[in-house]
Amino acid sequence: MLDIAEEKVALKQADPEIFRLIEEEEVYQKESIRLIPSENYVSQAVLEASGSVLTNKYSEGYPGKRYYEGQRFIDELETLVQDRAKALFGVEHANVQPYSGSPANLEAYYALLEPGDKIMGMSLPDGGHLTHGWQVNFSARFYSAVQYGVDPVTHLIDYDKVRELAKKERPKIVVAGATAYPRQFDFAALSEIAREVDAYFLADVSHIAGLIVAGAHPDPAPHADVITTTTHKTLRGPRGAMILCREEHAKAIDRAVFPALQGGPHNHTTAAIGVALREAATDEFRAYGHQIVTNAKALAGELLERGFSLVAGGTDNHLILIDLTNKEVFGKKCAKALDRAGIVCNYNTIPNDPRKPFSPSGIRIGTPAITSRGMAEPEMRQIAEWMDQVVSAPEDEAVTDRVRAEVAELCASFPVPGLPNA
Repeated sequence: MLDIAEEKVALKQADPEIFRLIEEEEVYQKESIRLIPSENYVSQAVLEASGSVLTNKYSEGYPGKRYYEGQRFIDELETLVQDRAKALFGVEHANVQPYSGSPANLEAYYALLEPGDKIMGMSLPDGGHLTHGWQVNFSARFYSAVQYGVDPVTHLIDYDKVRELAKKERPKIVVAGATAYPRQFDFAALSEIAREVDAYFLADVSHIAGLIVAGAHPDPAPHADVITTTTHKTLRGPRGAMILCREEHAKAIDRAVFPALQGGPHNHTTAAIGVALREAATDEFRAYGHQIVTNAKALAGELLERGFSLVAGGTDNHLILIDLTNKEVFGKKCAKALDRAGIVCNYNTIPNDPRKPFSPSGIRIGTPAITSRGMAEPEMRQIAEWMDQVVSAPEDEAVTDRVRAEVAELCASFPVPGLPNA
């Protein structure tokens, strides 16, 4: 059994069922290779801030303008985190209260748009996010939505076609960002397109925020009216979000977050975001951000050598989208087999996928979590080899059992940040 820290003794006594599930999840995170691009390991400092007495506070409003007394330390805390966000991302204003990425996007739309205004974002099947105007999401129900996609052959954004669509549809806001696009965004080009049609430009950098501040991906700050981001994924913070913007939009953004769409901020999360932002301002973090991309490129190269078909031919960031059609196995079946082998990913649609989203043709993998553990190019080669073995025989339990044991042995050599590793 895992040696749980002493502070969890009370949890074990009060609720042994919840304690057991957390304990088992800790073991799972230690002994598996986590390749889901949106997951990572936070530091012990971030964990401690997340589980602090700030959970006890309720703080509707903003620093200096609260609806509750007793906020002197909370005001100082939130102001500190705002300042860290502004300095790290090079922006004029930061709201650090959004609960997560989807609410942050809703709040940005609320601030800039009127109901029924037109949104133009990347389509979900081509790699975009639900909140960028996909048909089953609030962003398409409350606003008029048009979608740009990727070239059917190269799987890259065709910025000329995006411009044509924008001029035809005249959206009020152009959204950049994705959940499964393995190449870099040309923020300057998208900003120019938005200006040509008198639209706002919003960059949702939830997946790549850590790469941006590390200097491993182009920066949207000089081009975007508003930037939204989650604070986990590559940024390696808690599950929260931020809205960053130019000063001219500050009041509208703040009013959209509170009182329009949220109540009191989660102060323990705000504190943990602050810790993560301080960590992200270090040379160590910048090296980690570049290593994420190095690892992703190395893993992509190894997979290509083993006959895997990669959407867009490879990667420029932290994620790889694999088309399994030539392997004659569906994404869901493959993801489940890999999980049994200790390699965690998610099944995912690919551009122009002939299959349904719940059983698509692809899987999505990424390198943030394994990079946080200290894995590098040699481990990418081994991971690709294990993936090839499992994908080639997804129903062979002897293969998955052997790979799972080998995975656990490798993981034992790379301690998990933030967790006891005895």
